[in-house]
Amino acid sequence: MAAPTDPRGTADTRFSLSQAEIPTAWFNVAPHLTSPLDPPLHPATREPVGPDDLAPLFAAELIGQEMSADPWIDIPGEVLDVLRLWRPTPLIRARRLEAALQTTARIYFKDESVSPAGSHKPNSAVPQAFYNAREGIRRLSTETGAGQWGTALAFACAQYDLECAVYMVRKSFEQKPYRKVIMETWGASVVPSPIDDPDNAGSLGAAISDAVRDAGGRDDTHYALGSVLNHVLLHQTVIGLEAQQQLAQAGETRPDVVIAPCGGGSNLGGIALPFLPDPTVRLLAAEPASCPTLTQGTYEYDFGDTAGLTPLMNMYTLGHDFMPPGIHAGGLRYHGDSPIISKLVHEGRMEAVAHRQRTVFEANVLFARVEGKLPAPEAGHGIASVIAEANDATAKGEERVILFNYCGHGLLDLSAYEDHLAGSLPEEP
Repeated sequence: MAAPTDPRGTADTRFSLSQAEIPTAWFNVAPHLTSPLDPPLHPATREPVGPDDLAPLFAAELIGQEMSADPWIDIPGEVLDVLRLWRPTPLIRARRLEAALQTTARIYFKDESVSPAGSHKPNSAVPQAFYNAREGIRRLSTETGAGQWGTALAFACAQYDLECAVYMVRKSFEQKPYRKVIMETWGASVVPSPIDDPDNAGSLGAAISDAVRDAGGRDDTHYALGSVLNHVLLHQTVIGLEAQQQLAQAGETRPDVVIAPCGGGSNLGGIALPFLPDPTVRLLAAEPASCPTLTQGTYEYDFGDTAGLTPLMNMYTLGHDFMPPGIHAGGLRYHGDSPIISKLVHEGRMEAVAHRQRTVFEANVLFARVEGKLPAPEAGHGIASVIAEANDATAKGEERVILFNYCGHGLLDLSAYEDHLAGSLPEEP
């Protein structure tokens, strides 16, 4: 089998940008959708919500971004100052994975694991903390699944001298104790959720309810969400915008397919949405088989939380009372999905596939052994899809260019790897 063609005739594996090339504006996908998003509905009246309805929970600037149709939204200089701690992130040509698969495809990944929190999540945590601090808010409450978002918000709050209260899904709270230590090191308080049911393994929906109740009961507190909402995906587009420049460095005109895991949609939206205007680029979401929101859910209005405190959104959902199994990819255990991502899947512009937990860890181990990086369980869903795409390209004799988001490292998920290597990792039903 012929080796993949190198478009530049070099053996380069890393493509980097200077700090002067960090994007200075976020890409807003709203003008590129086939029609406007359906409005969120008030949980009590079922009427479309307006800015006043959201003001008790979110900073005014974030509410404006949530509803904006402007094609570009400037990134404040104060936010860029913090993003420069780790951005731009490198684009890596996964040549050793290509060789292991003996594929005709060319595989690239955006390495978001180099952030202080070890994932893509600070891309939105930093601007959310900044806008709230500028508005005079002194405290943020939030939920977290695997702990990546809670870790990111704890870091961001430390940059702007904000208090941070994190409600962590109880199953992950027990599985990943060192996430709690990191959050507390950055000054956050962390408690398991649901707070009123200690025998419940928890879900992101229940943790959102706990965090929203917290914010709604205090004048000094706002709520921060790590995925799903439009402004979160907006902030994450720095990933795809950088990747476009770096692929050009690598000699590529465009990717054939862009892949990322999807729980609520933040890292998938971040890398994929800037490529949406090009109809020749396929977009692919990878989710867990035990929480198959996009592949088996229904497209309808539903609450974002278990208690029905949040506005209803039109999205793919498994039902807001869905309680997912305690798989290690805690960041993907969410009953709903971003309205943007859901709309794209519903209209056929984005594809979705589901992977079982053991398949994900087999992909992660292969990636770790050939590329040297230990992926988070969430990232492994994307890697499993990359392997499938590469094998498909090989079978068809195509030089397919695959771009995926390496959304976080798994250095705090070693108990999951221990179970997998011992053969005791459970499979989903």
